[in-house]
Amino acid sequence: MEHRRLTPVDVVDANQPGDSVRIAHHDMETLRRAVLALERPSLPARLAAVVGKPIELIAGNLPFGASQIVSAAVQKGLEAALKVALSTLNDRPAEGSNLLHKSLAVASGAIGGALGASTLAIELPVSTIVMLRSIADIAKSEGEDLRDPETALACLQVFALGGASAGDDAAESAYFAVRSFLAKSTAEAARYIAERSIVEEGAPHLVRFLTQIAARFGIVVSHKFAAQAVPVIGAFGGAVVNYAFIDHFQTIARGHFAVRRIERTYGKDAVRAEYDRLREVLAPAS
Repeated sequence: MEHRRLTPVDVVDANQPGDSVRIAHHDMETLRRAVLALERPSLPARLAAVVGKPIELIAGNLPFGASQIVSAAVQKGLEAALKVALSTLNDRPAEGSNLLHKSLAVASGAIGGALGASTLAIELPVSTIVMLRSIADIAKSEGEDLRDPETALACLQVFALGGASAGDDAAESAYFAVRSFLAKSTAEAARYIAERSIVEEGAPHLVRFLTQIAARFGIVVSHKFAAQAVPVIGAFGGAVVNYAFIDHFQTIARGHFAVRRIERTYGKDAVRAEYDRLREVLAPAS
């Protein structure tokens, strides 16, 4: 469907009754792209094109043993990503290359595709760390301070933003619903990290945060696992799946950190109001 061209509008800021915030045209266009990226995840359709079957149907019928493999791989991958987020992200001297990150993910996906989906427990932590570093580069490009624990955790939040849950309310913004769901655990984890020079990975605040991330990330990983479990997928198919996997999360990260940047300029309430308006304007015709 065609979308009408958007123009700057006045948005009432609930934090400042009677005042309004005028969102610049270029930021509105960025917000429009963010809405499309965050509210219409395309990974299942892309994976279905690779394997030639509806990926949600395959993922929904995985045997119990496969579900255990996915769950263990997700936990291991997020724990590895958390360790990187807390120790090395803020030491990076320069922005990396998204193409390089995709190449690394493709290589790990090719190995996984060649050896079979059972290698997920080994391959996913590698892919997750590669994706986290790419996400951190995107965050930095949007003005985020990687030395701030809250920013490091916001990078990890991207893994929860990349997949819809069956319990999601279609009438509400999935993006802001997940951010709201994670807000308390993110704040507690960030405060815990900021107050300590040495952070224990098994600390309750961090465990709670990772558990909430895992509940959402696991949905997307189950789609990836289902695609790579198709017998004919092979090394090439595994590489294509992982390319789509990291590209998906890079897209989500761009939307997430663009929204956060615009919030820092205009205020959270003003941006949320405009985001919801755009979401209605861009909704596909029924």
